[in-house]
Amino acid sequence: MVTGDTGFKGSWMAIWLLELGADVYGYALPSKSSKENFERAGLSSKIKHTDGDVRDLKKMKEYFTQVQPDIAFHLAAQSLVTDSYENPVYNYETNIMGSVNFFECIRHTSSIKAAVNVTTDKCYENKETGQEYKETDPLGGHDPYSSSKACSEIVTQSYVKSFFNKTGSCKIASARAGNVIGGGDWAANRIVPDIFRAIESKKNLLCVMRAQSGPGNLF
Repeated sequence: MVTGDTGFKGSWMAIWLLELGADVYGYALPSKSSKENFERAGLSSKIKHTDGDVRDLKKMKEYFTQVQPDIAFHLAAQSLVTDSYENPVYNYETNIMGSVNFFECIRHTSSIKAAVNVTTDKCYENKETGQEYKETDPLGGHDPYSSSKACSEIVTQSYVKSFFNKTGSCKIASARAGNVIGGGDWAANRIVPDIFRAIESKKNLLCVMRAQSGPGNLF
C-alpha cells in the first residue's frame, strides 16, 4: 500500500515496488494533470489505485480493510513550503491528521507487518549553525510545512510507544527525505520544473524565477 501514489515521490515508489515484483495498491487524490509522473508512467493500469483523501479516515480505513496489505508506505502530504503559507489549515490537516489517520489504519489492519512514514529533513529545528542534522537533534519548524512535518514525526513516535511496542507488533519507521529532482515533477515553485515551464512558454527565465520567489526559494 502506498498513500500519495499519484504524487511525484509516491508514483516513483510505486514504480520501484512494481520492479521488485510487489502487488501495489495506492490511495491518493487524483493526478492534477496529464504531465504528472503517475499519468506518464501509465500507473493506473499497472497498480490498483483508488482516489481518496488522507483526511477522510472512514474511507481510508475501509480501503485498508479491503486490501489487507503486508507493508504500507505513507507519502501522501501537502509538500510545498509556499502552499503551507497560503493555506496553513489544509497543510496541517493533511500532514498531521493525515499521519494520524494512516497509523489508525495500520493499528486496525492486522495484516500489516511493517509501515514507513515519509516526512522531510525540514522537520528539525533550524538553528542556522551550518552543521548537518542528526536524528537525535530537536524537532521544530518556523514555517507551517516544516512544523507540520515535525508534528508528523512526533505522531509517529507516539504511536510506536503507545500501540506498536509489543512483541509481534507492526514494525514502524520514519524516513526524513530531502528534496529530490526527477522525471514527472511538475509542482509549482520548484526550481527545475519552473525552468522547464519557462522554456516551454518562451518566457525570460530569470524573470520567472524572481516572480515566483517566496519563502523557501532561492531567488
